[in-house]
Amino acid sequence: MPSVMTFNELRDEAALLLAFPLIQVLRPRLTDASSYLAQIKRQQQQNYCLIGGFVAGELVGLVGYRQQENLLYGQFLYVDDLVVAPAQQAMGHGAQLLDFARQQAKQLGCQHLVLDTGLHKALAQRFYFRCGLLAKGMHFTEALTEQ
Repeated sequence: MPSVMTFNELRDEAALLLAFPLIQVLRPRLTDASSYLAQIKRQQQQNYCLIGGFVAGELVGLVGYRQQENLLYGQFLYVDDLVVAPAQQAMGHGAQLLDFARQQAKQLGCQHLVLDTGLHKALAQRFYFRCGLLAKGMHFTEALTEQ
């Protein structure tokens, strides 16, 4: 049985900095804390919400999402970021974070929960299938600037 997780929105600088090492697990290209903070602040202006999942007062996971609308899904909740600390994986924390996002989507009146994962992330794909998400298409992208 998974440990009981509590959820808190991370909004102030101290809370966001607490999350920085964990978000780096998911997004290793983020190496500068001040750039990360500036990025989060911009995303928050676009409805982004970063939620910390805590077990016994320790931050063990994050889910970042935003409510959006398009012609394909109508109102939907898009999960930008979902990560669990490596030492805390396979304990049910990821499913609890995803359930939290799902409940938020329902409260907001969304018809869908949507997320993307890399084609090379077979373990993540298995996790999402186990959690009831289905692959509905492929996500195509093109870099328009030098990275």
